[in-house]
Amino acid sequence: MDAGSGIIPTGAQERTVAKKSTNVTYQSHHVSRQKRGQILGERGGFRGCCLWFTGLSGAGKTTIAFAVEEYLITKGIPAYGLDGDNIRHGLNSNLGFTQVDREENIRRISEVSKLFADGGIISLTAFISPYAKDRDNARKIFTEAGLPFYEIFINTSLEVCEKRDVKGLYKKARAGQIKGFTGIDQVYERPSNPELSLKAGVDTVDECVQQVIELLQNEGIVPIQAVEKVVELFVPASKVESTLAEAKTLPKLHINKLDLQWLQVLAEGWGTPLKGFMREREFLQCMHFGCLLDGGVSNQSIPIVLPLTTEDKERLVPVPAIALYHDGKLHAILRNPEFYQHRKEERASRQFGTGNAGHPYVKMIYDSGDWLVGGDLEVISRITWNDGLDKYRLTPNELRAKFRSINADAVFAFQLRNPVHNGHALLMTDTRRRLLERGYKNPVLLLHPLGGWTKDDDVPLDVRMRQHAAVLEEGVLDAASTVVAIFPSPMMYAGPTEVQWHAKARQATGAHFYIVGRDPAGMPHPDTKEDLYHAQHGRKVLTMAPGLTQLEIVPFRVAAYNLKKGAMDFYDPDHKADFLFISGTKMRALARSGELPPKGFMAPKAWDVLSDYYKSLQTTA
Repeated sequence: MDAGSGIIPTGAQERTVAKKSTNVTYQSHHVSRQKRGQILGERGGFRGCCLWFTGLSGAGKTTIAFAVEEYLITKGIPAYGLDGDNIRHGLNSNLGFTQVDREENIRRISEVSKLFADGGIISLTAFISPYAKDRDNARKIFTEAGLPFYEIFINTSLEVCEKRDVKGLYKKARAGQIKGFTGIDQVYERPSNPELSLKAGVDTVDECVQQVIELLQNEGIVPIQAVEKVVELFVPASKVESTLAEAKTLPKLHINKLDLQWLQVLAEGWGTPLKGFMREREFLQCMHFGCLLDGGVSNQSIPIVLPLTTEDKERLVPVPAIALYHDGKLHAILRNPEFYQHRKEERASRQFGTGNAGHPYVKMIYDSGDWLVGGDLEVISRITWNDGLDKYRLTPNELRAKFRSINADAVFAFQLRNPVHNGHALLMTDTRRRLLERGYKNPVLLLHPLGGWTKDDDVPLDVRMRQHAAVLEEGVLDAASTVVAIFPSPMMYAGPTEVQWHAKARQATGAHFYIVGRDPAGMPHPDTKEDLYHAQHGRKVLTMAPGLTQLEIVPFRVAAYNLKKGAMDFYDPDHKADFLFISGTKMRALARSGELPPKGFMAPKAWDVLSDYYKSLQTTA
């Protein structure tokens, strides 16, 4: 009978408990727990403990325990889930369901779990464990070993468990076909004082996982960076009035549009755990390691900094806080400012692999101030642009809520700064198909165009958004399983360095998969016009980047126009004569001349949007 069923078969024989072993001596390890913690996992520190999930059959113990296990592993923290059914297949296959066997079942798993924890692994046990005495004995085993033990009650009502009844066992128990079923005619002793009680019949699995992670963080088991919580930097509504009054007394610093875009990025939490523009310590970690290191490793491959002139720096040193203005409007207070030298050529060379001022973002760095100022931000209110597109500028927390509201069980993100052609759409629809084949029920696409600064020859955001809308209108992408939103970050054209930032930011939305294409965030070299970055390095770097293990990288399969099919298709090198590659340059030339691309290259209405834009440039010229 299924071990997780909570069944005690009638007439079961009590087993004879083996005698206690004699003439044995415990041998102490030479390796300390602290030493294990230094080398185990991506985040240093000993984290061995037990999370004991208990509850009725069907309450969600294993579902939540395994989801927590997956979450911790993706954060670089060693964890292992021990399920009641799984253990009954091996170690405890000789045990039945009498009370004595159940006690022995729990004793054995407690000892096994202790070994995992002693090795520095977070052990997650998912057992009905209906008797309080058995759970207390499990706790005692850990306490005597000096290891933390956390009882987690999956507080799902019997009514909800019966409605779930995946295995049909409750139905059989109610019909009298099964005797001794926990919760029906066998007692379940609810925990009287668990460390955590989860309402798995009300809260989602993700919400339950976050509660467990927050418990571990509060207990010092995992670092704060492992808590998947987006940190917004907005002033609470109750303090806006007093903050505005204070700002009037502070010295002003006027920032430009690019700085305001970065301010929006920080305010909405895309740069979590950053609490403001980078201080020098954070800047150095970013420049030299591509990560923030304090409190655990967090990927941060690009600097988010605020330049200022020497004149402004001398005027503002020393002050406890600065009011940040753009176009005469107050946007934020920067507290405890720290000023440090803006070493522009070094920054550009490290971030872009070149100090060539022909690179448009590098030029903006050279044109900016000679100093940087970092500090904690308090942002007065939501930053809006009043361009008709603000409704698409969803924050990470808003996107998470959106995905929950449509019951997305997987989110795959596609970052783009160009119009969508049918080759892109082919990749996105193929990704969804593959996720469905893997067992996901409702994978959702996050179509996430970049909305900050881009170079002059890129298609403007408003045109791209109309083009994307036309693609959805024509059904090239499934509107029901697609969320379109604007990512507020400026574009830097920093290749593999920048693509890590794009992926890290999508992690903040709760995305599970990230589609990466050829030469992501790339551009031609200003002088040679050849690719500045290797076309495949962005994809390869993402599979190795620290702090991004939560995301599964979906490589961009090359698509081209299949002349025989009259449609975009995945390129087959064995039939290369059947394929036509239409470059961005060729696409723009067709649009300017008013010519149509081959049928099936792009949705007709989407092509009209693009063609009208390029023809308008000729008119204005």
